[in-house]
Amino acid sequence: MEQKLLQQGISAVLIAGPTASGKSALALEMARQHGGEIVNADSMQVYGVLDRLTARPDAQDLDAVPHHLYGHVPPQSAYSTGIWVEQATDAIAGIRARGALPIVVGGTGLYFRALTGGLSDMPTIPAAIRDDLRARLESEGIEPLSAELARLDPGMAERLRPADRQRILRALEVILATGRSIAEFQGQGRPAIIDPSSARCLVLEPPRPLLHARINTRFGKMIQDGALEEVERLLALDVPPQHPAMKAIGVSQLAQYLAGHLSLEQAVELARAATRQYAKRQMTWFRNQLDQDWVRLMHDN
Repeated sequence: MEQKLLQQGISAVLIAGPTASGKSALALEMARQHGGEIVNADSMQVYGVLDRLTARPDAQDLDAVPHHLYGHVPPQSAYSTGIWVEQATDAIAGIRARGALPIVVGGTGLYFRALTGGLSDMPTIPAAIRDDLRARLESEGIEPLSAELARLDPGMAERLRPADRQRILRALEVILATGRSIAEFQGQGRPAIIDPSSARCLVLEPPRPLLHARINTRFGKMIQDGALEEVERLLALDVPPQHPAMKAIGVSQLAQYLAGHLSLEQAVELARAATRQYAKRQMTWFRNQLDQDWVRLMHDN
């Protein structure tokens, strides 16, 4: 009988990979085999309502082994990497106290970076500042925000590309919230919650044709399983469009169908294309950002 990973001195398992790569199935298999509990590391699967559209584990999988940080955040609530780290730290501590193996799985690279000590200790940004900037981004575009950053934090503005919306937004959030440049915080690293040298770190890299086929098949099944109804419930909550939950792939496309602007076939194809593009960005990030501690798996079965 194979020795359990904890008995081999493995403190945790980290499983990263693009959407539809088979991460959740692998995590479930390892949890059953090694006495593990699963912690979500996907920034969209934290939100309630969007069960199927974000490909959260189904009820049968959730009942099979303990799962943590899935669907626990109302879609209208603000959520951040910092909040996730705090919650994941508590979840991992509880798993270890029960003598179980923490298995962290998801597609959000920044979560893994934060967990292994690779992110700076950034300040908490008040929701009012974050929501105001995102609303301005939607209504005004990035140019006025970039100009404001150049006025408030010229050194950081010079380091960022004019089209780098997310980094400009983040730098502006920090200077408005603290009066200090984000550069001052970037040298202050967080301590590692999980030491990658004592963990089994896996990143799934399926062949692209297989990944695309899985994405296409999965989105069709999402529709069959109630994704449209989920989008209807989300829209009924009047969540501001700049909130992250509204950015989940499939929401805007299916909302356009529900509004009569697209056929269902058009909406599904647009959502599939957006998912394939997102998977490509994820794979590029994992390839460039995850170091030699991570073992690459083709995982093509």
